[in-house]
Amino acid sequence: MTDEVVVHQVRRRVNGTEHELLVEARRTLADMLRHDLGYTGTNVGCEHGICGACTVRLDGAPVRSCLVFGVQADGAEVRTVEGLADGDELSDLQQAFRDHHALQCGFCTPGFLMSLEPLLQRDPPPDDDEILEAVAGNLCRCTGYRPILEAARRAVRGAG
Repeated sequence: MTDEVVVHQVRRRVNGTEHELLVEARRTLADMLRHDLGYTGTNVGCEHGICGACTVRLDGAPVRSCLVFGVQADGAEVRTVEGLADGDELSDLQQAFRDHHALQCGFCTPGFLMSLEPLLQRDPPPDDDEILEAVAGNLCRCTGYRPILEAARRAVRGAG
C-alpha cells in the first residue's frame, strides 16, 4: 500500500469566474468549493446527500456537492449561492426568502435556493406540487417549510 496522494489539474468556471487548480482525487466538490476556492455559502451538513444543504448547480442541474468529486466537475460550469445575487442586489428568490421569513437559522437556505432557482426560468410557473418536489431533498429543522413554500410561490410568480 502506498501513501501517494493522487491529484488532478482541473479547470472549472464558478459563478462566472474561471478557476484552475490541483485537486486530490478523493476531494468532494463541496470541499473544493469551500476550502480551495473560498465559496463558503455552500454548507456541508450530513455528507451523505440527504440534507441538501450542499446543493449547487453543475452545468445547470442541482446536485449535492458532497456526493460529487471535485475532479468530476472538470470543465463544468458551477453556480453556488454566491452567484445568485447581482453585487449587493438580491435575486428575486433571495428577496422572497427574506420577505417571507424563510431564512430562520440560514444553514439550509443555500441548498433550498439552489434547488428552487431553476424553477424561476419555467414558463408557465410551477404549481405547489412542483415546488414541493423541487425541494423534497432539502431538510430544514427551523421553519416547518411553510415560509419556504410561500417564498418560492412568490418568487416563481414574479411577486418576490
